[in-house]
Amino acid sequence: MKKNMLIILAASVFLITSCSKDDDGYSLGKFWIGFGIVQNTDSTTDNYRITMDNKKILIPVSVDFNIYDYVKDGDRIRVNYTILDDNANGNEPATEYYVRINSVSKILMKGIIDITEENQDSIGNNPVDVKDIWVSDNLLNIEILYWGSNKTHFINIVKQPGELNENTAQPIEIELRHNNNNDEEIIPQTGFVSFQLNALKIPNIDSVEFVVKGTNYSGKEFNYKGVYNYNN
Repeated sequence: MKKNMLIILAASVFLITSCSKDDDGYSLGKFWIGFGIVQNTDSTTDNYRITMDNKKILIPVSVDFNIYDYVKDGDRIRVNYTILDDNANGNEPATEYYVRINSVSKILMKGIIDITEENQDSIGNNPVDVKDIWVSDNLLNIEILYWGSNKTHFINIVKQPGELNENTAQPIEIELRHNNNNDEEIIPQTGFVSFQLNALKIPNIDSVEFVVKGTNYSGKEFNYKGVYNYNN
């Protein structure tokens, strides 16, 4: 994992999960920030769309930089955009938005892994602070804060090995783990990581309950209880 996959934030930001239109149209002075997945709708061209977590579709029509140097099909991103127009028709609400991309950041996205004796050391057990945590579709999204200097840090979510079945106790326990690679704790750094929840699927049921555990820099254990609805 490369360090630049953890996006450093210089200031507080806000997440807008809906789009509204002024009576006189959209304003070029307004912007939205949200999370989504890049989709290449035509493999022969640079025809990208962004499916946002709120199910809205962004169609980039104005970009001041070459966005295709930064993202590819399937990437998880955090995007700052300005709405230029939409596909609303009469009383039908908009589902697609034609946008100007102001900036885009690639977000680390990975799966849940089994913890074993072989990977225990590389997984690490250093503290990490959770600033925010939420579920969107099949993703567990976490905003983390960790202290470091100039070394690569590793962030993972692990579960005990073995297949899950209808007899598996719920909530399923998973753990947020941090390996600071013996880095000096000098600079606070924050970033977003998204974890695919597919490893928690149990056959013949449509959802599972889970709990995320971890230890913060105060030495306190935190817990987050969530539900993964994989038939939605």
